[in-house]
Amino acid sequence: LDQRPVIAAANKKAAETGAPAAAMVLPDGRIVTGKTTPLLGASAALLLNALKALGGIDQDVDLIAPSIIEPIQDLKVNHLGNSNPRLHTDEILIALTICAETDEKAEIAMQQLRRLKGCEAHTSVILSQVDSNTFRKLGVNLTSEPAYQNKKLFHG
Repeated sequence: LDQRPVIAAANKKAAETGAPAAAMVLPDGRIVTGKTTPLLGASAALLLNALKALGGIDQDVDLIAPSIIEPIQDLKVNHLGNSNPRLHTDEILIALTICAETDEKAEIAMQQLRRLKGCEAHTSVILSQVDSNTFRKLGVNLTSEPAYQNKKLFHG
């Protein structure tokens, strides 16, 4: 079976971490991955890692400080009734836009968004509609494994 390299990369990262993961092939052929963390869903992490790679920003750099992410998580869980505190791709892009006003590296990352158009991405689980739509709007060709992250019949 001739698999796209992005499928193997996403599934390998998921197997290594025991949690949902995602991978993307950049225009230059590099493969970047994203894993689920306490702050970010795998797709949001992938998006940030792709923007860092395209912008020549070290992967260890936090483009969005935890002090920015944590209040958003508090809003989601304690005021909006969400059970998942992790930020989705659209929320990460909004936070990154705000950070770009005062942080040069965040601004460089934002300038890379147009370069995602036509990239191939794969996730180890079926994404929420929000994340799927964000990738579609960015022009990313997205596929996923035929499995849900949890047993709910829909994403909340």
